Amino acid sequence: MARFILVPGGWHGGWAFDAVGDALLRQGHDVQALTLSGLGDEPASGTNLERHIDEVVEALRTRETQAVLAGHSYGGMVITGAADQEPSLVRAIVYADAYVPEHGESVWALAGPAYRERFIMGAAADGLNCAPPAHLDRRCRPHPIATFLQAIALTGNWRLVRSKAFIAACGWEGSPFADLYQRLQADPGWATHGLDCAHDIPRLAPEALTKILLGYA
Repeated sequence: MARFILVPGGWHGGWAFDAVGDALLRQGHDVQALTLSGLGDEPASGTNLERHIDEVVEALRTRETQAVLAGHSYGGMVITGAADQEPSLVRAIVYADAYVPEHGESVWALAGPAYRERFIMGAAADGLNCAPPAHLDRRCRPHPIATFLQAIALTGNWRLVRSKAFIAACGWEGSPFADLYQRLQADPGWATHGLDCAHDIPRLAPEALTKILLGYA
């Protein structure tokens, strides 16, 4: 039995991984699909990227067994920070069309002008939370804007995780991850996968994502 910790992208809760989580459970594995602070039914004031990372670190530390960490989109920031603090507890780290930050980078820095404009408009109401884009699932919640703005602090220990994979969603235009995917394809320390779907891999390609995750079980 393997252990999986699944971290959703911006505006989403653990429900975003329902199909993937159910498939992993049917295979007899232990699954934690996390809903980070501020993204459930109760808003959380003062939530930033560091707090979200701490929540994943806490999940890792609940067991002595290693976990496969998987993150979608914004979740890539969070799993990188968590793996950096506890690399010995991470069996593999899997990025599903997700940010792979360097020390000092933020979602704001990595996302590009179009997404920065989306963040500004989304946070116009209170300056604290970014409203979800209208096309997303109705269960999505306003996302604490500080998590997009805060720069990540990394020691580089996350690179000690032996298995690292990047899954690119190749079926949409304007992806901020296209250059990253090309770069990682040339890096022997990474496994890379391309899926013909739009950005929301956990919802649009759950079978393919599950198959990749099971490769680390």
